[in-house]
Parts: sequence; C-alpha cells; structure tokens
Amino acid sequence: MQIPQAVWYGLGIVGVVFIIIFIAIFFQFASLWFQALLSNASVGILDMVAMRFRKVDVRTIVYSRIRAVKAGMDIPTAALETHYLAGGRVPHVINALVSAQKAKIPLTWDVATAIDLAGRDIVDAVQTSVNPKVIDCPAQNGPRATIDAVAKDGIQLKCKARVTVRTNISRLVGGATEETIIARVGQGIVSTIGSAADHKAVLENPDQISKTVMRSGLDAGTAFEILSIDIADVDVGDNIGAKLQGDQAQADKARFQAEAEKRRALAMALEQENKAKIQENQAIVTLAQAEVPKALAEALRMGKMGVMDYYRMQNVQADTAMRMGIAGDTGAPPHQA
Repeated sequence: MQIPQAVWYGLGIVGVVFIIIFIAIFFQFASLWFQALLSNASVGILDMVAMRFRKVDVRTIVYSRIRAVKAGMDIPTAALETHYLAGGRVPHVINALVSAQKAKIPLTWDVATAIDLAGRDIVDAVQTSVNPKVIDCPAQNGPRATIDAVAKDGIQLKCKARVTVRTNISRLVGGATEETIIARVGQGIVSTIGSAADHKAVLENPDQISKTVMRSGLDAGTAFEILSIDIADVDVGDNIGAKLQGDQAQADKARFQAEAEKRRALAMALEQENKAKIQENQAIVTLAQAEVPKALAEALRMGKMGVMDYYRMQNVQADTAMRMGIAGDTGAPPHQA
C-alpha cells in the first residue's frame, strides 16, 4: 500500500517543527549546559527543560551547582531545586556553605537549608561565627537611650553596655534573637545595680556589673554565645529615693487631711444633732411651763391651795429672780400667773 504524498508532506512539516524547537531549546540552554560541563558540574539539558516547566530559575540552580562543585561540595541538582521550590535562597545557602568550609565551621546542607527556611540570614550567621559582632544595650534605635537602675541608697544610675556575641550555628534554628540578649543583659544590669548598697561602689568598680551578669548564663536558649559584656558608660541620675519619700510624705499629708476633715464633719454633725435635741427639750419645757398657770388656777378653784400659799410662791419666785439678777444670769424669770 503506497502512502499518499500529502502524508509525507505533513510528517516533514512536523519533523521540521520539532527540529526548530530542539534547536531553540538547545541554544537557550546551551551556554548554561556548556558552563556546567566545563566545571564538572554537569546538568542535563532535559533537566533544564523540566526546571523551566516547573517554573524554577535555571540560571540560579546551574550557577549555584557550579559554585558548590568548585568549592568541593557535590550537591545534587534535585536538592538545589527542592530548596528553591520551598522558597529558600539557594545562592545564599551555597555562599554560607563555602564560607563555613573555608573557616572550618561544621555546617551541612540540611542544617543550612533549615536555617534559611526558618528566615535566618545564614550568611550573616556564618560571618558572625568567624567575626563576632557587638550589640549595643540598649539598642540604638530603641525607645530608651540608657538602662536605668536604682541602688539601695536611692540614687539612679544610667548605664550603657556593649555585648560581644558569636553565632552558635547549632542553636540557630529555634534559638532566641538579639532582642532577647539585649533584654536579658538589661535585666542583669538592673538587678546588679539594685542589689548594690551604695551607688558609689558601682561607680568605683563598674566591671563588677559585667562579671556578675556574665555569671548569669544569659545566652542559654539563644542563637548566640556571649563572649564579653562591657560597660561603656555610667552616669548618675536623679535621687529617686528622695523623690519617693517626698511623694510618700505628700500622700500621708493628704490622707491625714482627709481623716481630719472627716472627723471635723462628724463633730459638726454631732453638734447640730445636739442643738436639735436642746431645742426639742426647750420646747418640751415651754409646754410644761405653759401648764403651770392652769394648774395654779385649778388648785385655787378646788381649794387645794390658799391665797397665802400663792403669795408665798410669788415671794419665792421674786427672790429667785433677784438672786439670778445679782449673779448676772440673763435667763428669764419664772413665769408668773
């Protein structure tokens, strides 16, 4: 059976298209493939095509593998691609591994990628392991410029410290950051100054603060190893003890004034209550005095009291009034019928 000529034409066109696609892909990745081949870090063209379909930056993977091989580390392309797809910074990790190898710091690919995926700067961590860095305490961009503490004599001291640290690679994943170091050092300085009996002793021997804080093991659970703590500056602040005593005196004064005002108010209330009772008793006496003339008239009418008795009573009342006048009593004389 003879194949039609149109079929041959179709197959030819398809073949030409495939050849063109192959040439385009080859020239697209030929440079990278050739560089990798010359560096003994070969990466197949088909692998590069597969990376492109997986939206992986082929140039980043190839250059990272070349750099690793040149440093004596044979890291598979699949591992590089996996870390890239996980969101890691492949060139960053390779640079850190190379630096660690040159500095003879034990660092494996798995540890380095874990640190990178944890969001830590692995290159900075390796560099800090080789060249320790200095942390200002408190931080220069923090809300406070000094660490303030008060000795037992009430004098405030303002301190600045500089902490020299070195990164501990083994504790970098899950270890606390610089902020924890700054907070712990500040806490140690405040505690040391607060336990000092006299602020002069701190001023005379500030390195005692450093020694006390260093013995506290402040780098436990952090990603750093504290090498030294140096007190950069110590200044005398306010007399906090005197201020507190003054504030306490003002508070006591206000409390005593309030208590005195309370007692005065109670006394005034009691006085008013007594005045009311006096007026009530006076009203009762007045009512009783008003009944006296009626009783006298009734006694005279009933014959229970004579006229002479009445006059003798009047004489007694007059005599009483005279004596009260001589004594200076301003009270009113008894009521007369």
